[in-house]
Amino acid sequence: MLSRTADHLFWMSRYTERAENTARMLDVNYQTSLLPQSSAAAQVGWKGLLSISELLPSYAEAYDEINVRNVMDFMVKDDSNPSSIVSCLSAARENARAVRGSLTTEVWETQNQTWLEVQRMINSGEFEHDPAQFFEWVKFRSHLSRGVTVGTMLMDEALHFMRLGTFLERADNTARLVDVKFHALQSEFFGAANGKVMEYDFYHWSAILRSVSGFEVYRKVYRDIIKPERVAELLILRADMPRSLHASLNEVVSNLELVGAEQSGETQRRAGKLRADLKYGRIDEILATGLHAFLTQFLDRINDLGANISRDFLVPAPG
Repeated sequence: MLSRTADHLFWMSRYTERAENTARMLDVNYQTSLLPQSSAAAQVGWKGLLSISELLPSYAEAYDEINVRNVMDFMVKDDSNPSSIVSCLSAARENARAVRGSLTTEVWETQNQTWLEVQRMINSGEFEHDPAQFFEWVKFRSHLSRGVTVGTMLMDEALHFMRLGTFLERADNTARLVDVKFHALQSEFFGAANGKVMEYDFYHWSAILRSVSGFEVYRKVYRDIIKPERVAELLILRADMPRSLHASLNEVVSNLELVGAEQSGETQRRAGKLRADLKYGRIDEILATGLHAFLTQFLDRINDLGANISRDFLVPAPG
């Protein structure tokens, strides 16, 4: 496959997944902002959301203060923000258009219709009228895109590069979400007398689980009250949790093997080593050495993996 084609397919899927993850993070922040809390606590939550995506500097250039309306506008419909939902869906559609001949009609029409519909929803004010419903729509369109891709695309290199983009992006976003949310909430939890969870904590932990479609999964797996260490285990180490770091790396490794070539041996080795650390890791050891340090290192390794995949497969050869 031409590296330019692989590049467009890879980034089409990454941007679609990024739009979904942005919608998930905004939704959980929006829902928790409706809980009784001080304005200072609410501002910390919205600031944390910006820091997840490393957007604080660019946000500060456009807005004077951090509040729900400004952050939502910046993260949803500001086309000067390359990580906004509108920007991601636009980039996904443009990458799809560039390789229209490599996609099935169903995949192209799904991407194109998503872009046309999100423009209509933004222009008509549907987003402001019901943000929660808008975020559900973004998630649904991402689910639809993945389903149509798997259901209609030939199982060849094109599909494998699309899957690589999806799960590399998912691993990155899940790690960022866990890192920022645990940093904001863990001190309050672990400082609670006798390790009891306050009602306030319960709603925040359950909102975090719902942001990754993990609330029902948690109940099924643990059958217990929501505990931070188990939330961390579910989202980091459980291979049967679809949005966990372990599950995402399983997909990255398997798709890398399917497109692997002589020049990608080192990239496959690094991906396999990162997957092994998750497969054989234990949550008590991770928490003992520091969750933030573990996730920071994980993000560095994911970024390195993305750069190596780009070098091995996606960058057009000079000349």
